[in-house]
Amino acid sequence: MTTSGQPRTQWLGRWGFMLAATGSAVGLGNIWKFPYMTGEYGGGAFVLVYLLCILAVGVPVMMAEIAFGRRGRGSPIDAVRRVVNESGRSSAWSLFGWMSMLCGFMILSFYVVVAGWSFSYLWKMLTGGLSGGTVEELAAVFGANNANPWNLGFWSTLVTLATMVIVGKGVQEGIEKNVRWMMPGLVIMLLVLIVFGAFSGGFSDAFAFLFSFNTGSLSSEGMLAALGHAFFTLSLAAGAIMTYGSYLPKDTSIARTTLGVALADTVVALMAGLAIFPVIFANGMDPGEGPGLIFMSLPIAFQAMPLGTLFGILFFIMLSMAALTSSISMVEATISWLCDSKGFSRRSAAWSTGIVLWLISTAAMLSFNVGADWTLAGKTFFDWLDYLTSRWLMPLARMLHRVGQQHPNARFGGDDAAQSWKLAIY
Repeated sequence: MTTSGQPRTQWLGRWGFMLAATGSAVGLGNIWKFPYMTGEYGGGAFVLVYLLCILAVGVPVMMAEIAFGRRGRGSPIDAVRRVVNESGRSSAWSLFGWMSMLCGFMILSFYVVVAGWSFSYLWKMLTGGLSGGTVEELAAVFGANNANPWNLGFWSTLVTLATMVIVGKGVQEGIEKNVRWMMPGLVIMLLVLIVFGAFSGGFSDAFAFLFSFNTGSLSSEGMLAALGHAFFTLSLAAGAIMTYGSYLPKDTSIARTTLGVALADTVVALMAGLAIFPVIFANGMDPGEGPGLIFMSLPIAFQAMPLGTLFGILFFIMLSMAALTSSISMVEATISWLCDSKGFSRRSAAWSTGIVLWLISTAAMLSFNVGADWTLAGKTFFDWLDYLTSRWLMPLARMLHRVGQQHPNARFGGDDAAQSWKLAIY
């Protein structure tokens, strides 16, 4: 029940939640961020630590967030507050809900800029703006795309508008209906690119790069980055999964659902690596190129493929849709809080949030052009949003959650904590 006394909306079924949560987890985190971070932090060694973090940390935390969300039936703030009230714990633990919602909103503030890259490259594929380019020319295109604040601002604004239109329609008609076709399409396109990569001449080097676990090549900074990325790619400690869990029917198994989402997320991340790195090695590119890696490598593959323009258009459509599924999930916590606790209608909450998001994301967008020199400790505003959320807020929220679970006095509605936890998951 919401604070207004109305029954809380639920997913139409387990499959709807699976696709929505997987869409939240996959997004650009797997296809954009995972490849370039793998390149920056030593290849297979980073992948190994990342996979261990998913298994040892990501899966348990995701189960916990879904259980909290379903138990509390509200936004992260309301859900945590209700659970701690039931257990007789200090209301200070609701800070975890506030931190999660803030973290998700901060991530979204720079995420819409990156999602804007996807939409702008879709337009370039449609208009022939990426045809006939060399590696150097495509790097110049990427630089020019970001150097123009009006161009970059237009696309990030478009992402913000599209996100708010979808979430404004509600859980079933807006979110669930859209993710049912977005995610399968993305997987199909990745499979096509992997098949192409197998014949590109760089597949063996890419496979070795991804799965040669030379732990000596990984620094402590890389290990911290792997932990942070495990949280980022699963949308943990950002309010998204907890909010989605609040819409989950009570007879759905949290354990099986979580394992399915984590497996799908991991498989898509590895598929993205097998689709992108063969092209990089076949063309002599640097795998540690950075955030622009995918936008400077895949256009080369599309130029060499039969019907490459068509595949390029389809891929960037799916990449844009993947970006939207994640942006939808990250803003849903804020929308849910405004509707449940502050009495906003769904649409007014969406557009009010959209205005604030647009203002902050515009500041992040300017980090690539007119504000590139506005730095603090060598980091732009965009860099700070990424650094603070993935390296500090997400792991900190996880530690607070773990402490809350292990507290000897933790009780849920009068039952023993372990028993309640088992019932909540199964």
